[in-house]
Amino acid sequence: MVFLYLFKMIDLHTHTVFSDGELIPFELIRRAEAIGYRAIAITDHVDASNIDFIIPRVVKAVQKIRPFVSIDVLPGAEITHAPPELIPELIKEARHLGAKIVVVHGETIVEPVLKGTNRAAIEAGADILSHPGLISTEDLLLAKEKNILLEITARKGHSLANGYVAKEAVCFGARLCINTDAHSPSDLITKETARRILLAAGIDDNMIEGIFANAKSLIDKVLRRS
Repeated sequence: MVFLYLFKMIDLHTHTVFSDGELIPFELIRRAEAIGYRAIAITDHVDASNIDFIIPRVVKAVQKIRPFVSIDVLPGAEITHAPPELIPELIKEARHLGAKIVVVHGETIVEPVLKGTNRAAIEAGADILSHPGLISTEDLLLAKEKNILLEITARKGHSLANGYVAKEAVCFGARLCINTDAHSPSDLITKETARRILLAAGIDDNMIEGIFANAKSLIDKVLRRS
C-alpha cells in the first residue's frame, strides 16, 4: 500500500460542477483514475450559502462510485472567501456534513482574500491551507505546530507564490503537499509533472517523496478519524 501511494499522484484539492469546475464528480474521478492517480479529494468551493447543498451531494457521489474504481476518493470542501471569524464554524459544519478533507482558500496574491484567513484556517484545524500566498512566519510556525499542510499548487495564478511558500516551509520545517486545484480535465497532472512543479518551486529532489508522503499521511489520519 505504501509503495502504491508513493509512486502515484495524490491530489487533495479539486473542483466539479458543484462549484466552478467543468466536470461532474464521476467524470472527474474517472479521468483521474485513467491518468494514474492513487487518490483524489473533491473539494468544491463552499460558504454559508451552499455548504449544506454541496457536501452531501459530493458525499453521495463518492459513496456510489467508490466500489467501482481503483483509486481512493474522498469527499471534501474548500471554504472560500469566508470572513476569518466564520471559518471555525464552517470547518466544523463541513466535517459534520461528511467532508473528509477540509481545505481553506488561503491568502493567494491574485485574489482579494481577507487578511487573517491563513491564521483562522490554521487555528481552526483545517487539513490543508491552499495557496497561502505570502504567509507570515508566525502563521507558518503555527501550521507546523498544528500539523496543517501548506499547499504548493499547479493552478495558474495561485502558483506565483509557490517559490516563496516552498522556501519558507523548508526553512522552518512546515509540512507541504502538492495539489492541482483542478477545475477542468486538462488541470489534472501526472506525478512526474507534480515533481517538476516542486523542483521549479525550489524543492530539492530528495525532498519530493516526503511531500507526497505528507499527503498519504493525511489520508491515513482522515481514515482513522472516520
